[in-house]
Amino acid sequence: MLKAQFIFIVILILSSSCVPNEDVSEVILSSNKAPLDPHSYSNFQEINTNHLHLDLEINFENKTIYGVARHTMNNTSNVDTATFDIKALNIQKVTLGSTENEIETNFEIGENHKLKGQPLHVVLKPGSKQVNIYYQTTEKTEAIDWLSKELTFGKKHPYMYTQGQAILTRSWIPIQDTPQNRITYSAKVKVPKELIAIMSASNPKERNEKGVYEFEMKQAIPAYLIALAVGDMKYTSIGENSGVYSEPELADACAYEFVDLPKMIMAAEKLYGPYRWEQYDLLVLPYSFPFGGMENPRLTFASPTIIAGDRSSVSVIAHELAHSWSGNLVTNSTWNDFWLNEGFTVYFENRIMEEIYGAEVAEILRVIEKHELDQTLKVIETSEHPEDSRLKLELDSRSPDDGMNEIAYIKGAFFLRTIENKVGRKKFDKFLRDYFDKLAFETISTETFIDYLNAELLEPNKIDFNTEEWIYQPGIPENCVKVNSARLNKMASYASMINNGEDVFAKELKGVKRTDLTTQEWQAFIRNIADTVAPSKLQLIDEYLDFKGSGNRAIMSEWFQLNVKVGNKEVRPEMRSHLNLIGRRWLIEGIYQSLKDSRDTEDLEWAKNVFEEARNNYHHVSKITIEEILH
Repeated sequence: MLKAQFIFIVILILSSSCVPNEDVSEVILSSNKAPLDPHSYSNFQEINTNHLHLDLEINFENKTIYGVARHTMNNTSNVDTATFDIKALNIQKVTLGSTENEIETNFEIGENHKLKGQPLHVVLKPGSKQVNIYYQTTEKTEAIDWLSKELTFGKKHPYMYTQGQAILTRSWIPIQDTPQNRITYSAKVKVPKELIAIMSASNPKERNEKGVYEFEMKQAIPAYLIALAVGDMKYTSIGENSGVYSEPELADACAYEFVDLPKMIMAAEKLYGPYRWEQYDLLVLPYSFPFGGMENPRLTFASPTIIAGDRSSVSVIAHELAHSWSGNLVTNSTWNDFWLNEGFTVYFENRIMEEIYGAEVAEILRVIEKHELDQTLKVIETSEHPEDSRLKLELDSRSPDDGMNEIAYIKGAFFLRTIENKVGRKKFDKFLRDYFDKLAFETISTETFIDYLNAELLEPNKIDFNTEEWIYQPGIPENCVKVNSARLNKMASYASMINNGEDVFAKELKGVKRTDLTTQEWQAFIRNIADTVAPSKLQLIDEYLDFKGSGNRAIMSEWFQLNVKVGNKEVRPEMRSHLNLIGRRWLIEGIYQSLKDSRDTEDLEWAKNVFEEARNNYHHVSKITIEEILH
């Protein structure tokens, strides 16, 4: 429906005496027809899964999951075929009916697509509501990371975990893999007796003797949020409804690092309403995990790199917690609308950090974000797709991962901050709280959000705002809210002194230890050191601050990139060790990119050699990114 027609209909309905009390947002939601998902083969708009039950057996010896995916279907159109998404799965058979009365049926697997995988067409009988797909994963399954015991902290037992976002769930579960199809799920998982299984659902706190675990997720979620991990884990309670799963060796460090988790939950609820998922736990994974965190409901997956020892990286947890509202509760309908998940979450994350740690810390984080956004914009402007700096993307024939960058996250957040600056925080907070309440457990498109924003905030307050420029045009509009941090400015001034040949350690930083300042302050310091300084200057800094061996992976990543640009090869042993150990994409891709872009052609060859050593330590997501950079 054209926008002009839509507005006319809304006005007509609101003026009708038949529905004098009808909420504008309800009218908008009723018109929210889901667009087709270009990244899914499924016919979910005709027949869709309501509930999924998984019977799984985890086999570490041959690195395979043997499973049955039991789909309870809602066949509103009485169609004779249900289509599911699969990728690199071995489909053994498909049956119809309950477990007591299964009848085998025909199925057909369509042509393979490198990105999307294959459609699985299942023949239905009249009235079919239960589809059971017997399958096993293969060595090409992209969602699962199988880790040998050597890649864990304890070095005693193997480990496995899944990562479904964006369209990888179809590689370990045959499913209608679109965020528009929200489902409840349950599971029964058999694992080796010495290990424990946990999922993005209700979870056990201890292992049992049988090695069989049962799970239930009562709230409807999209497929990309179904997650599983199996390993040697210990649960550490932190507050009434929160805690941390980790390998036993990390339990004490986790308890210290995430002590403020209950405060974060309280701050989030104070801002935008009740937490609707009952329990909020973290799982700290081994180093291969490709992200800082993944917002699987009830169980955020997190990288051990956020354990900095000084709680300076807990904004990652604030971010994943915020996803319990933005992303998990109100979800992008397609991956072209990804900014609706991440832009809101970065904004919300920052508000949580401000509530707990104060305005100065929140401002520091915003300045760091803005720097990262500016760097991304420069890269995109000269890329094959300069249009990718828009919020609403067109990724129909491309990987959704192409849109998972600072545009969705940080430009999206600055769009919301600029609206807040225009309308005032009090009104904007009320708007967001109502947004999460009224659209809870819905998937929406960018266009639906625009209509909702106009009807619920801008038009009632008679505010003119350049929404369409922010969403549909590349770059950053002129009215973007400005950010500044005195503490980061001071760090930049210290870097300038080094650039000018001054000895900053004789006075300004005399006696200062690396642990005296936050990760973000040192990031600002490193980012403002010119790549024209002599390598000896960086070696001197390492004598004072030991960035290269600090163990703070965010600082080390920044430091190694600068050393590559300057041409200082003294840090190569530490950099090699970092690249072999860390699988978190954000902490390695910048280093590999610097090595590729280096004026010294030998750097690229060194990078390729290191990648060949390290590639088996990376999840598929990180592996693909580094391959694209180097080749």
